[in-house]
Amino acid sequence: MESAQDEKFLPTELPKELSSGEASQIRTQHDVKTLLSWNAPGRPYIKRGKQFYMTSLLIALLIGVILFLFSQYLLIFLVAALVFLGFSFSLVPPKDFHYRISTEGIMIEDHFYIWRELYDFYFLRKEGVDTLYIRAEDFFPGLLTINIGDLHKEQLKQALLPFLPYREVVKPNIMDRSGEWLYKNFPLERS
Repeated sequence: MESAQDEKFLPTELPKELSSGEASQIRTQHDVKTLLSWNAPGRPYIKRGKQFYMTSLLIALLIGVILFLFSQYLLIFLVAALVFLGFSFSLVPPKDFHYRISTEGIMIEDHFYIWRELYDFYFLRKEGVDTLYIRAEDFFPGLLTINIGDLHKEQLKQALLPFLPYREVVKPNIMDRSGEWLYKNFPLERS
């Protein structure tokens, strides 16, 4: 049984029907709008020369001989697999991906990331190409790497700023610093 106290919280009149103009206004507030859309390669790519492959193969053979002397046969196969993977990425150019930034999130090919899953963004120049990096809240993928193609950084920044904070300076971690040091001091190919 309802008490008199419960009755005072009940609405005195039922909600009226929305007019078509009000309903369309509510619908337009929740429409998904595409802010930017472009095609660009899936990863930074530089065509490598013969010297790159020869130097990589010589380093792998040297590591393989050292591992053979210590009877580490599984690690020899691991080094061979990594060299094969590196050669594959260097030989095969990436395909073009379709990127789309909308009011609901970011779409890369057929995978959609909503804004709640993303943390912040920044730009870096990688392999001579400007690249957009978007950090994700979840461990996987953790970091989205997006080639900006023909777009200007400012266009992307203006599209992303209402949804994500911009990180102007990114402090490199120890892996980034050591990789950069190796890349500068022991190049696999002369430019």
